[in-house]
Amino acid sequence: MPTTNSSAALRKRRAGGGKRILVLDTVAEVLAERGYENTRFADVSAASGVAISTLQNYFGSRADMVVEAMELATTREVDALESVAAAEHDPWARLVALVDRSLDNAYRSQQMLVEFWRSAMRDDELREFGTEVWERYRAPFLAAVCEGREQGAFTPTAGPDDVVDLVLSALAGATVFRVVHHPAPPPAGFRGVLLAQLRSMLGLGVAAR
Repeated sequence: MPTTNSSAALRKRRAGGGKRILVLDTVAEVLAERGYENTRFADVSAASGVAISTLQNYFGSRADMVVEAMELATTREVDALESVAAAEHDPWARLVALVDRSLDNAYRSQQMLVEFWRSAMRDDELREFGTEVWERYRAPFLAAVCEGREQGAFTPTAGPDDVVDLVLSALAGATVFRVVHHPAPPPAGFRGVLLAQLRSMLGLGVAAR
């Protein structure tokens, strides 16, 4: 689905106001259920009660509607993660809270994230946006690891970037396993193993919080 910077700018100029945001929430729900290729104006119209002609006025094309819904949903996830980080001053408590927020994410939100990742493989605009989102997602984890190291609370056995990348890779893998219904360890067990591994990498031993 080729897109251009001009199409992105056009999306952001279109009308709708508060109603537009509500519609985008419905688009995200339909998208999580049906996938990118099968989310049509007709599906969103049926789910939202908004006429197809109004949807076309809001978004222009079906592709623009779906991409904007993906961008809004992923931005909200990052905003929520940043709020969690801001509430915890202790670096280790902050890392635990960030891990828990990622593991406890709603199933529908996880569906949307996986659909976003899948679509970004083939869409330059989504891939570029996804890179920006991923850096924002990593930032609270990385800041906590660096802060703990600077305070002397952590003595990492690897570089902060490597520690964070391993944790985020594990969290992303758990998300994929859940969404595609593959056999996976119970969430509590996975959390315990992940936190124990994180403690070990940070030089804190293996006792989970």
